[in-house]
Amino acid sequence: MSVQIKLVALAESLSGDLFFDEHQVSHQTMRMAYATDASVYQEIPLAVCIPHNVEDLKILIRFARENGVTLIPRTAGTSLAGQVVGDGIVVDVSRAFNQILEVNAEEGWAIVQPGVIRDDLNAYLRPYGLMFGPETSTASRAMIGGMIGNNSSGLHSIVWGDTRQNLIAAQVVLDDESEVTFEALDEAAYFSKLTASGREGEIYRGINTLLANKENQEAIHAGFPKSDITRRNTGYALDLLSNTDNPFNMCNLLAGSEGTIGIVTSAKIKLMPLPPKEIGLVCIHFSDMVDCMRGNVIALKHRPEASELVDKYILDFTVGHPTYQYNRFFIEGDPEALLIVEFRADDLADIMRQAEGLIAELKALGLGYAYPVITGTEQTNLVWDVRKAGLGLIRNLPGDSQPVNLIEDCAVSPEDLPAYVYDVQQLLAEQGVHASYYAHAGAGELHIEPFINLKTDTGRKQFRTILERTTDLVLKYNGSLSGEHGDGRLRGEFIGKVLGDKVYQLLLEVKDIFDPKQVFNARKIVNTPAMDTHLRYDQVYDGKKIGTYFDFTKQESILRLAEKCSGSGDCRKTEISGGTMCPSFMATRDEKDTTRARANMLRQFLTNSTKTNRFDHDEIKEVMDLCLSCKGCKTECPSSVDIAKMKAEFLQHYYDANGSPFRAKVIANFTQSQKLGAIVAPIYNFFATNGLTSSVIKSVVGFAPGRSLPKVSGTTFSQWVNKQKVEHKKRKVYLFSDEFTNYNDTEIGITAYKLLTALGYEVHVPKLSESGRTYLSKGFVKKAKELANKNVDLVADQISAETPLLGIEPSAIITFRDEYPDLVDAPKREKAIRLGQHALMIDEFLVREIEAGRIHPEQFTAEPQKIKLHGHCYQKAFKLVDYTKRLLSFPSNYEVEVIPSGCCGMAGSFGYEKEHFEVSQKVAELVLFPTLRKTGPEYLVAAAGTSCRHQIKDGLQRKSFHPVEIIYAALLKK
Repeated sequence: MSVQIKLVALAESLSGDLFFDEHQVSHQTMRMAYATDASVYQEIPLAVCIPHNVEDLKILIRFARENGVTLIPRTAGTSLAGQVVGDGIVVDVSRAFNQILEVNAEEGWAIVQPGVIRDDLNAYLRPYGLMFGPETSTASRAMIGGMIGNNSSGLHSIVWGDTRQNLIAAQVVLDDESEVTFEALDEAAYFSKLTASGREGEIYRGINTLLANKENQEAIHAGFPKSDITRRNTGYALDLLSNTDNPFNMCNLLAGSEGTIGIVTSAKIKLMPLPPKEIGLVCIHFSDMVDCMRGNVIALKHRPEASELVDKYILDFTVGHPTYQYNRFFIEGDPEALLIVEFRADDLADIMRQAEGLIAELKALGLGYAYPVITGTEQTNLVWDVRKAGLGLIRNLPGDSQPVNLIEDCAVSPEDLPAYVYDVQQLLAEQGVHASYYAHAGAGELHIEPFINLKTDTGRKQFRTILERTTDLVLKYNGSLSGEHGDGRLRGEFIGKVLGDKVYQLLLEVKDIFDPKQVFNARKIVNTPAMDTHLRYDQVYDGKKIGTYFDFTKQESILRLAEKCSGSGDCRKTEISGGTMCPSFMATRDEKDTTRARANMLRQFLTNSTKTNRFDHDEIKEVMDLCLSCKGCKTECPSSVDIAKMKAEFLQHYYDANGSPFRAKVIANFTQSQKLGAIVAPIYNFFATNGLTSSVIKSVVGFAPGRSLPKVSGTTFSQWVNKQKVEHKKRKVYLFSDEFTNYNDTEIGITAYKLLTALGYEVHVPKLSESGRTYLSKGFVKKAKELANKNVDLVADQISAETPLLGIEPSAIITFRDEYPDLVDAPKREKAIRLGQHALMIDEFLVREIEAGRIHPEQFTAEPQKIKLHGHCYQKAFKLVDYTKRLLSFPSNYEVEVIPSGCCGMAGSFGYEKEHFEVSQKVAELVLFPTLRKTGPEYLVAAAGTSCRHQIKDGLQRKSFHPVEIIYAALLKK
């Protein structure tokens, strides 16, 4: 019987979902989405399973055992050593095993399932005054199961410890499907385990025999890193398991075992009190990396909470970054290295004393040249965000030589770091390779990422040589080959060299004791494949130019933009962590609906497709289907992987090959239908609002029955403007009559015009074409390109800093700023860039005028008003929500609260489409709808986006207002 037939039978026996059929697009899409993680490895798995319960896990284990298949447990998939990449069945427990089962605040512990996210857990624990300590840079999406698998540590590990130190007990399913509890055992309990029948007893007896052997004990003592190295994650933790000073606990072995000895179904973890409320960071600037490491040794004498390195490469990539450019406020000059040293206390004065003591000693030793001290949670978070984004930021490096996870997890004693770093620098110089250095200086572990071109034979040789020679340095300093990222398939083949052949044989025995049939994550840690096989770039792009309609010059090419995805999984954060990216994943929790999956799918096909049109693949269409084009990834992804742009590009090429659907054409030509509707507005509106006729329209077009259709105005905004007499004023502005304001939100356009006029501005409405937003949203890039060229020709010479183009609808006006420079023909590009620089949201413009002293508080009412503000996705992507908040807060007694929502879920036409309606509602229910249900009638709801207001109206039957409506109502003299 073939494996495929067996998989059919397996799928039928599971409560969960199994994706295995290479002939089904949805199945193949899932397999490709799970082919990689945050490492350099890529291998299509045999199947992907989303189990629903423990019984599913047992069925999978039985199938694997009986059919010689291995199971690859996976949570967030942010592993850096290829731990969750392989040819077996990927078992994603992140979907169904995500519950916090119990919290005991008095005793300081919690029981959680493996799919619980670390930061989400801590948000839940905050009211208890407790937290789970280990804090990876991926904590907004890292899950407890993965943290156990890798023994994750994080930037505060020198005080808060690693996962192993905070793991009390674990429920584990073994290779015979039995469920066991690993926990601390006293002598009697340990003896009971040794004499127990069944699989658990066999395992305890096997481990006891191994550890009781004196030769083994000597080999373990001699082979493992010296005891003062806290980052010690090489192989299985036999050194810690054999420590008789503490009760025997198999959790010591489980942590760091990378899913190779069983599947964790729940874990009992230690909780710690929340840290002291006051925080201060000493940001020490260095001109030399080795000096920075010397400074780190001094810093540790002052007992900080953390001491973390950020290098020049990371700092340079924050310059001009749409998000991180705002985090540079503390940087002085152009440091080669930055050491961020954290102190905490209940009193800020205590922090300042500690900081001053450290700075004084550093100055006395001539270490560092600037020492700004940053305090307060909000400001220090901005500093830490730069450090945490390091992995993604350095992926902005141009060219095919990219940062590689290779020697990024080696650890030595902090005292040895200066010499170790010097040796690594010499090694890399000999190889002609540069690298980025960052992360856990305080723990003796730097993430050193060499820049290597893995698409070339030379690069792949360097890949092996650099790791091979770095192991010599690890031995020289008696360090650890793996500190927190694990061995996986990257470092496994060098464990014997570092720990000794005898210890490596013991590790093989451990695997055999727990898993003789290789059921769990085979070929990780031990018996690994060669570290330079199954790389993402084993199949290299053939170099043929991939023609695009957008200009991707800034990103080098569309392929390079897709390749920028590091796999770090920032797009897997939930609404609890906040932000916009990625609304579809937040709603579905499916890996295929992440920014990462979309980028990886594009990369795989653009690299490997044999078709003339490399975009012509249904698997790409499948992952793009739920993309709302919110642009969150453009700014929230540290690597700025702009999926909205790539989706539009893909759709146009897909249409070129397959034709465009009827509904897509209807939506893209929305402006034309509204233009015709406005001519016979009463008739159009009757058909749009009448229950029977609107149902027929929605059925024919493919819209959700629960949606209301937009009405048109009897008089368009442009028609109204033509009847106005232009009043000549000192300041002239151009107001864009976009396609939504012109036909559907005419009253808002009129209000904006009146507001500007009343405030003393001469308002001109240029006769522009529509923005092209509807065409871009449905992938008709060629038509959008025509409109962009036309609009740039029409208005670019009139628009300047003194005479800006103002917009009412975010999605329309931001098109000038975002897409036009990459859409227009090359000769028009400079004009388009200048036009985009002066294309402003109306609230953005008014706040600038307030700051310039041209608008005054006394022009507005002093009556109190409370406002809840929901920002449009594009406003969030371009950091414009604060302008709206400041504008609405300008009247003296107006109080504005920004709703911490991401996307509203409507996303233009997305929420109208019948197959997307449910996801649209799920997105709205994440934050926006629950918040507004709790919001009383005394609040006004503000939303600049027309689709946002429509979503609120349809979902909650509540009216929301464009900010200009609210501010105009507050104006005293109209």
